[in-house]
Amino acid sequence: MYSVARFKIALKPTKVRPMKAHAVSALAFSIALAALAGSADAQIRTTPTGKLFFEGDIVRHALMGQQGPFCVLQNQFTRGEAVAWRIRIQKPDGTVADKDYLKSVEVQLGNGTKLPARFGGHGMPPTDVFWSLFWSIPTDFPTGSLGYKVVATMNDGSTVEWQPFTRDTTQLMVVPGAAPLAPPKG
Repeated sequence: MYSVARFKIALKPTKVRPMKAHAVSALAFSIALAALAGSADAQIRTTPTGKLFFEGDIVRHALMGQQGPFCVLQNQFTRGEAVAWRIRIQKPDGTVADKDYLKSVEVQLGNGTKLPARFGGHGMPPTDVFWSLFWSIPTDFPTGSLGYKVVATMNDGSTVEWQPFTRDTTQLMVVPGAAPLAPPKG
């Protein structure tokens, strides 16, 4: 009978176990929250943070005599192709940071080349307005990953920098090959 009573006591829930379960749950939640906070911090790519908000991409720009498709997202380009940057910049209140709000916007390539952007409408007729530019890759340009960042200069002369993903395989990359030519019109 002593062993049966002892068995029943062991099955009976105690106040200690729920506290341990809460403590373990709280610990797991804290670890998960810390991990999420770390990944969120990794997505903040402006310096200084919170002054401007950026979104942008790179697409293949149309050049005379080349075959499309154009304005299609890609990060690998051959020599002779043109890379187009489309950059949307917003103020902290969510409104557009246009040419009246910003003194200038430029893309700085990983090799130090600086390319000025312009603010204007896009499409025929224009359906959107944002900062943009294109750069034709020289025929003797070296192949490889070529990072970039966007630098916005405020009217007071201060700057805000934005850098997209920094993993080599997601950066702007110049690859061997030649730009595909459009078939002759005939």
